[in-house]
Amino acid sequence: MPIKPMATLLCAILLAVAGGAQSDPGKPNFMPALWGDGQLWGTKGTTDLPMPNAHNLQSYDKLYIFIGDAVAAGQLPVSEAAPGNPAYSGGRWYTHTAQWSIANPPLITSSEEIAYYADSGDLTVMPGSPGGPPMFFQCPLLPVLY
Repeated sequence: MPIKPMATLLCAILLAVAGGAQSDPGKPNFMPALWGDGQLWGTKGTTDLPMPNAHNLQSYDKLYIFIGDAVAAGQLPVSEAAPGNPAYSGGRWYTHTAQWSIANPPLITSSEEIAYYADSGDLTVMPGSPGGPPMFFQCPLLPVLY
């Protein structure tokens, strides 16, 4: 299956944010690229996906991309679920943006933390990622190798 430009772009962004790791977008990269369930994960770009319907929206996990000036050091995108979690959907993502309304925010490594801060009003979460990665795409998570 050919690699589509937007999925490749997202994975390149994730890899660049993770410390400038360079990789052929068609090959797995086991360097830290995002947080999921409190662990770091690598990734591999595959393809953009069509907008889901009411019957298959649950087969996508949310991927939170942090935007704005107030972002914690070491903050990477955060997935709603990761491998080993029964709720993990295999790397099909529904992109959301997350923006802090506080100065010096904490490092977030799980969707539970996102929910906590969103409920407290300190973090605003919105579907989509204007000017960023596609809204729906596939990019499986891979174990990080040190």
